[in-house]
Amino acid sequence: MKMSEIPFGTTDWSKVEAITHAGERGEAIWRTKYFGEGLEKIRVRMVEYSAGYLADHWCLKGHILLCLEGTLETELDDGRRFTLTAGMSYQVADNAEAHRSSTQKGARLFIVD
Repeated sequence: MKMSEIPFGTTDWSKVEAITHAGERGEAIWRTKYFGEGLEKIRVRMVEYSAGYLADHWCLKGHILLCLEGTLETELDDGRRFTLTAGMSYQVADNAEAHRSSTQKGARLFIVD
């Protein structure tokens, strides 16, 4: 990820429009900002998963993800599972390992991709 043409700025996430995305179970509420231009555009999100959430797809997008609240379960398509709690993060490259998220009690995440 190359970050260029992004002046210093702050984000009040409570003022960013919330968009609801249905999961296979539950829902994810995304607040999304984009920074940069063209191929170097970076997506930054604050995401809240409802209790009982299960993603409706296997993701191949690379991310850096920080769990801010709750507990997040991440399953890789090879069967491995990882649990993140508040203060933990993961990183994965584009097209490296398909993954999907779920949570029993809900989670709040900060994601850069």
